[in-house]
Amino acid sequence: MGKKSFYITTPIYYPSDKLHIGHAYSTTVADTMARYKRLSGYDVFFLTGSDEHGQKIQRKALEGGVSPKEYVDKIVASFKNLWQKLSISNDDFIRTTDRRHYDVVQTIFQKIYDQGDIYKSTYEGLYCTPCEAFWLERQLVDGNCPDCGRKVEMVQEESYFFRMSKYQDKLLAYIEENPDFIQPVSRRNEMINFIKGGLEDLCVSRTTFDWGIPVPFDTKHVVYVWFDALVNYITAAGYLDNREKFAKYWPADVHLMSKEIVRFHSIIWPVILMALGLELPKMVYGHGWLVVEGGKMSKSKGNVVDPVVLIEEFGADAIRYFCMREITVGNDGNFSREALIQRINADLANDLGNLLHRTLSMINKFQGGVLRTPTEMADIDNTLVELTRTVAVDYEQYMDKFDITTALKGVWALISRANKYIDETGPWALAKDAEKKERLNTVLYNLAEVLRIVAILISPVMPNTSPRIWQQLGLTADITAAGLKDAQHWGELPDGTKVTKPEPIFPRIEEKEEEPVTEVKTEPKVEKVEVPEISEVSIDDFAKLDFRVVRVLAAEKVEKADKLLKLTVDLGTEQRTIVSGIAKHYSPDELVGKEVVMIVNLKPAKIRGIESRGMVLAASSGDLLKVVTAEGMPSGSKVK
Repeated sequence: MGKKSFYITTPIYYPSDKLHIGHAYSTTVADTMARYKRLSGYDVFFLTGSDEHGQKIQRKALEGGVSPKEYVDKIVASFKNLWQKLSISNDDFIRTTDRRHYDVVQTIFQKIYDQGDIYKSTYEGLYCTPCEAFWLERQLVDGNCPDCGRKVEMVQEESYFFRMSKYQDKLLAYIEENPDFIQPVSRRNEMINFIKGGLEDLCVSRTTFDWGIPVPFDTKHVVYVWFDALVNYITAAGYLDNREKFAKYWPADVHLMSKEIVRFHSIIWPVILMALGLELPKMVYGHGWLVVEGGKMSKSKGNVVDPVVLIEEFGADAIRYFCMREITVGNDGNFSREALIQRINADLANDLGNLLHRTLSMINKFQGGVLRTPTEMADIDNTLVELTRTVAVDYEQYMDKFDITTALKGVWALISRANKYIDETGPWALAKDAEKKERLNTVLYNLAEVLRIVAILISPVMPNTSPRIWQQLGLTADITAAGLKDAQHWGELPDGTKVTKPEPIFPRIEEKEEEPVTEVKTEPKVEKVEVPEISEVSIDDFAKLDFRVVRVLAAEKVEKADKLLKLTVDLGTEQRTIVSGIAKHYSPDELVGKEVVMIVNLKPAKIRGIESRGMVLAASSGDLLKVVTAEGMPSGSKVK
């Protein structure tokens, strides 16, 4: 018996302009679900594409002095570039200008006409060109389009009409008998109320422009863009040219889209399918908007966020994680640069990145980089294992319900628990006692095994990060060969696995306003002050200073400064940059990997244009200087 199939679609995007972060969000949700289903063993068909016909495109092309096809070709190329940058794993990209689609639209239009469900009449009514939508007077909001809020125009022309009204009762009965058909429930209720208000026959052809697919039996008409566009889902599934493929994937499991086009997909599209005698899709899911500055993104508001710019600055996986973690699918969600950076620093750099770095550093330092399978487990180990199994099982249940956010919350709760497990078990202390070697093996193996499972669970959301974790764990097999069952089974890391040296996967992002830096052409003069006696301080004064153990991750000389080194240090919960005047006593290589003591609550200072956030302690005598170290202590340990 072959794999179960799963067919998921995004809306096909309208190439009137470049895509914004809201479009990227929609496609990332679909891609995450497609990757998750592949991870679960499904034969997945994932479709996205472009909806290229209509009056709006023809007008835009005319304004630009090019043909409609030339106009859309350029913008569609930008769509494909964005999906590549965002690591979208679609199996097909359909364009409504494809010949395969042209043939399907004409075939089904003729079929529905021949059976009497399409007839010619005259249309006189209200039309929103930006939405390519017809409206009745009673449906307008303050006289404007209820979807986009813009002005509608009166249109009068000869048209063909589709007998939507004929199928009203049948559609309503179907929705009520299949509660999962329209999701979430709020969208379902909206559609039921809309249908109960009465379905009008739909105008399905236009004569006032010619950028579209001609009606096969009356070529002065072109097919209405929404009839044309919706048909894409069966075109790509092989309706006309691959019946075996069509039998495998149709009906679609999920049509995913933004909430404002649910009406077209849950009313017009099902009625077209009913007229064709085809099964309806299993689910139409209308997700919320990505809100910026309190409203939906629009060029007129000036709040459109370009996803390409974000990807180039922060990386695709960081953007994907933010969208899936921050915004519950189905609800509106806020987007801001500040929230994005906060998520990257807190979840990706501090939690996940820190767990990976600490674990691999200790395995390399204490065990020569080699993992050993545990021989016995303590209660604290079994608790970690049980939590890991619970998270992996719950993850499947949440993902199946499109609750990606809650699934990720569970994974990060496990990451947080593993970081705490390090502090509770103290591998640095175990490493000092030869009789506790087996215990050390167990602790470090358990941490690596958590990371293996985390890498699998985050792979649908972060497809570029997972292989990096996998590789650093020393696993040579392709992570894409791993399945969800491998995440639900503890102990798959082979005995003797050799991990690599840790490489930061998400450097912490520091955003501060740049202060003007005056060029200094000579080394700053440090005057030695003779202090005849040391003033006493109270215990309260001493308590104001926060001394912590930090691990030096990187070191480099500061340009044009003989005495200064720029250090990147790990505090356990975050990474920081500091500038230290120890270059005459230490080369950068001598410091990397050392656990040193630092004051972490000094006010930041700009030194040679570099913001320094802390001070490394050192002891000096004459020309001799040594930094204060705390070998074997974990990053973030408090010095008392």
